[in-house]
Amino acid sequence: MSPPPFGRAPGAPPRARVLPRFLTRLLAVVAVVLGTALAGPLPAARASVTLTQVSDFGSNPGALTMYVYRPASLPAHPPVVVALHGCTQNAQVYADNSGLPQLADRDGFLLVLAQTSSANNPSQCFNWFQTTDNRRGQGEALSIRQMASQAVTAYGADPQRVYVTGLSAGGAMTAVMLATYPDVFSAGAVVAGLPYDCTRDNSPYTCMNPGVDLSPDAWAQRVRDAYPSYTGPWPRTAVWYGDQDTTVVPRNATELRDQWTALHGLSQTPSRTTTIGPDATRQDQYLAADGTVAVEVDQVPGIGHGTPVDPGTGTQQCGSTGAPYFAASICSSYWIARFFGLDTSDPGGGGGTGGGSDATCWTASNYAQVQAGRATTSGGYTYAKGSQQNMGLYNTFVTHTLKESPTGYYTIADNGCP
Repeated sequence: MSPPPFGRAPGAPPRARVLPRFLTRLLAVVAVVLGTALAGPLPAARASVTLTQVSDFGSNPGALTMYVYRPASLPAHPPVVVALHGCTQNAQVYADNSGLPQLADRDGFLLVLAQTSSANNPSQCFNWFQTTDNRRGQGEALSIRQMASQAVTAYGADPQRVYVTGLSAGGAMTAVMLATYPDVFSAGAVVAGLPYDCTRDNSPYTCMNPGVDLSPDAWAQRVRDAYPSYTGPWPRTAVWYGDQDTTVVPRNATELRDQWTALHGLSQTPSRTTTIGPDATRQDQYLAADGTVAVEVDQVPGIGHGTPVDPGTGTQQCGSTGAPYFAASICSSYWIARFFGLDTSDPGGGGGTGGGSDATCWTASNYAQVQAGRATTSGGYTYAKGSQQNMGLYNTFVTHTLKESPTGYYTIADNGCP
């Protein structure tokens, strides 16, 4: 089906720029490719999650719309998660099906949902491939950054705990935000997305399928070029993809891994590999020197293009398959919240290798280990009870496995337990 005219829809905010003819044609092609990938009418069912539109959050050069989901109960200075929908979707559809609002209720974070429109892109895709939108200080990237700033200012949120995630074009835009604003977002999760700035010298559809193979250093340099004066730490990055995805092929997950491990100065060989969830999703983790999971790659078996969800009421379940491109498999939002350090459902972080009171090993953040009584903190560092081994900084970003033997005596067992 041919894309709708690339004009301004009635009532849509005007764009801050006029698109040259060749770029209009390019965007029309991309709309066909992405629109075909995520085609299908939006569900007619009524919205199940109540969102609040925020109309004044800055200059908004990307002409986006900001929505907020605020749980009834929030801690002081809550974290912020910014979510970016996929093509043909909108903020409401992503809120209703991703499971993120339910996790916000449970874990106590503020959820911000950015929304684009057909005035920006015929298939309602974020313009991750367009230089006027994927560079620092302009276009859609700046609009999303302004939403994060508004959330911090208006809701008293913690500026050190601002995260971003998204699907497909929203996943590619997540990579844009991590690259262009590493001083704003401390971590992100790219779902079925692409490495930053692939379209510098390739067409969008070539980047999507068959994908582009660059060296890790070459990919990393593209991120450094996005903010050349930046000298701070790089955001932690999780990559989620279906191993049957023919729209944004799995090669993109490999290239994303290469891009972000190289930025962190890490090998492309995982530090540890395990399986998670009901479908045996393969999880590769790449650890920094202090034990932090700097990069994580989650390969979901048997699904194509979409956000993995696992409808149900269990602790590790969330989401709905009530709209296209929400694939029944694993609750990716639960594991993404856990990667961000937000999961409060289990003092042990949900990663124990045993069950109930008989468990002898636990994998969790240093914060969770202390809260569970398996470690202590002093001078900003964490120490295993009994052995007094230094586990690194006391925060939610450093993760270790502790083995208890004998009772009450804990040792670090990251290389295998028991």
